[in-house]
Amino acid sequence: MAEAIYVGGLLVATPLLDDPNFRRSVVLILEHDHDGGTLGVVLNRPSDISVTQVLPVWDPLVTGPPVLFEGGPVQTDSALALAAVPSGEEPLGWRRLHAGTDAVSRLGTVDLDAPPEILQGEIAQMRIFAGYAGWTSGQLESEIAEGAWYIVDSEVGDTFHADPSSLWRQVLRRQPGELAFVATCPDDPTMN
Repeated sequence: MAEAIYVGGLLVATPLLDDPNFRRSVVLILEHDHDGGTLGVVLNRPSDISVTQVLPVWDPLVTGPPVLFEGGPVQTDSALALAAVPSGEEPLGWRRLHAGTDAVSRLGTVDLDAPPEILQGEIAQMRIFAGYAGWTSGQLESEIAEGAWYIVDSEVGDTFHADPSSLWRQVLRRQPGELAFVATCPDDPTMN
């Protein structure tokens, strides 16, 4: 398990977190500042809205499923895109999240106001998120202390996981020790 909140890390909702916005969610941390707060996107909430309906010019570059993902409850009328590049290069219209681990160093945000043609062939995978998750300074730390979140390391395939509905369990299963057993927790603990 990771030790601290960091860009590129994952917040995994514990079974205690029953807020419908975050129940069994996996959140990729995009920004973290002890004074300014934390920003991330929920990776495992595909919506029913196709990218073609909202941002048709980006549809050819989006990795399946070709839908908008519900990034979080903040500014749900805005879009944020993440894309992975196949090499260490930084193409125009793409900004690296962090220079740390390989999982994060090839991941960045896409300027959705840029023409998609400049990124054609430059990115390997892409997802678009409606809204984001945000916490003010100290808020996320309090939620972690209350037992709402686990902080774990991300892996390369997490952001663009082919089956988002299984991501929560898969991320927990790969954790060391007793945390891996949390993946077997039933959706309704009273049915156990």
